[in-house]
Amino acid sequence: MHYFLRALREAAKSWPLLVAAMACSAGVAVLWGANIAALFPIIEVTLRGDSLQSWNDSRVEAAERRLETGRAESAVLEARLTDSGLDPDTAARARRRVQALAAGAEADRAVIAGGRRLAPWLERFVPRDAFRTVLLMVALVVVSTFLKHALLLTSTMLVSWVAMNISRTIRIKIFDKALSLDRAQFMRHGSAGFMAQVTSTSEMLASGITSVYGGAVTEPLKIMACLGCALAVSWRLTLACLLLAPVVGFLMVWLNRRVRAISKSILARSRAFHHVLLEALNNVLTVQAYTMEDFERRRFRACTKDMLRHGMRHAFYHALANPITEILGIGMVATSIAIGAWLVINRETQIFGITITEQPMTVPGIMIFFGFLIGASDPVRKLSGVITGFNVGTVGAQALYPLLDTPSKLVDAAHPRPVASPHREIRLENVSFGYDGADTVLREVSLSIPFGERVAIVGPNGGGKSTLVNVICRFYDPTEGRVLLDDVPLTEIALADLRGRLAIVTQQTELFNESILYNIRYGRWDASEEEIEAAARKAHAHDFIADFPDGYRTMVGPNGFRLSGGQRQRIALARAFLRDAEILVLDEATSQIDVESERLIHEALARYVENRTVIMITHRASTLSLADAIIEVDHGRVTKRPARQQAA
Repeated sequence: MHYFLRALREAAKSWPLLVAAMACSAGVAVLWGANIAALFPIIEVTLRGDSLQSWNDSRVEAAERRLETGRAESAVLEARLTDSGLDPDTAARARRRVQALAAGAEADRAVIAGGRRLAPWLERFVPRDAFRTVLLMVALVVVSTFLKHALLLTSTMLVSWVAMNISRTIRIKIFDKALSLDRAQFMRHGSAGFMAQVTSTSEMLASGITSVYGGAVTEPLKIMACLGCALAVSWRLTLACLLLAPVVGFLMVWLNRRVRAISKSILARSRAFHHVLLEALNNVLTVQAYTMEDFERRRFRACTKDMLRHGMRHAFYHALANPITEILGIGMVATSIAIGAWLVINRETQIFGITITEQPMTVPGIMIFFGFLIGASDPVRKLSGVITGFNVGTVGAQALYPLLDTPSKLVDAAHPRPVASPHREIRLENVSFGYDGADTVLREVSLSIPFGERVAIVGPNGGGKSTLVNVICRFYDPTEGRVLLDDVPLTEIALADLRGRLAIVTQQTELFNESILYNIRYGRWDASEEEIEAAARKAHAHDFIADFPDGYRTMVGPNGFRLSGGQRQRIALARAFLRDAEILVLDEATSQIDVESERLIHEALARYVENRTVIMITHRASTLSLADAIIEVDHGRVTKRPARQQAA
């Protein structure tokens, strides 16, 4: 609930739109009750063939006569009550009658006052002809219905815009959070987790906000308008018709808890669904190569079946809300029919000794009362959907906001310190690192890489080579120790400043589903096409790019699947060359390139790496020939020696 209230507060920042929406909702509620109230004069005129002016005059005259008669009767009864010889039972009946006459007199005075205020308006705006009066009322009902729906549409659009804007804002925040998290926390959620949050969870939150600021305002106002009019007709009869309300309320509370629990289950299954889907599709080559298609089909069918089962439970409880609220509506109408029929048929004002009305109800009056209760039952039914939407939004908010509140372990410096460009030295002082507090990957590493030095990192797989590079690039912060750039800890340097000094080419080449030009320009977005072509030539990519019909505007496909592995790596190298960074990081960057291309790229690297720091993870002797020093990483222990020792 706390998180959903937070979402509602964020939505409330668009208060002008919400105020306008609520004003429209209030107008809808007024017109909803007014349309039902307009039936009263139609029924009166139709049944009696009289004008509203005459009906109003006769109603005032009848009230005046009852008032005079009641006064006379009250005077007689009060005189009898002064008789000391009157028996107690007779005196009690007399006192009750006096009280009833007093209440009736109060009602009659209200009728007289209301009728006198209404008379000038009826004379001015309502025709005296009965049929023309009916036509006028029908026209007013039609016009008010159009106006009601126009206001309802306006309210819905305003609230929907606010909800969708909040959903968009939440999605932007989730995307920003995914880009800013350190790698450990990102991998904890995974691409599938973020995908689920951006899509289905955000939709759940938007649905909840729409329900609260839309139906949760409109429907209760409509109920209040109808019940208010019903209370004006007879407040005691209205209360009698609401006897089932506490029972229905209890059932709705129970139902809400069930819907909320099932919504949480559906959200968890949605994440698992995205996980299976993305895993299978992103690794489709491995799936096909190992003939695991049937296995993945079974996994997908199992997770979708699980979603179906929980979805059906959600649909059941969601559908159950309608019958529960329908019970309240039918209970109100049935109670009013039974009690109203007794009062009208027997011309009574009491039932079981309880006074229901001050004056016997007429057929038109009880019919209008039925109309108000029926008018209240429809929004009561719709309110069940509003409550369900509220629960769904609550579950969505409980999933989204904890993620948004998760701080990244890579905190940018509040007051970053400047570092000269180019830098003088990268230094690690007693650096240790372990993932999630598990096995230590790096153990008390201390080494120095002067500017302009080319170092090759070698060692067995899983020894910590990539982890060492990730710590130097500050994709992770050390568990212990410090990494410094010119005696300034990386934690005190702005991340944008640090990353702006880096160009990275990894073994797992990452390309965007855009053109080759786009992917190379990603290294430096303000680069000209001439600079992009020059970088491609350095990476020996220009020739194969020029052979494509669309040249540099050739689309590479998702993650570059239209290109060979060697072509993808050369485009990634061109991107790194275009960045012209002072620190170049190569993680097996030539592993998928043929021998001749590798030779040419090494020539380009030999020229490019001058006057910059180069950190290379490699197993190839040809790449080692570029190195000035060798850093050997073996199960977290790091040693550095000149490259000539490796050659020896």
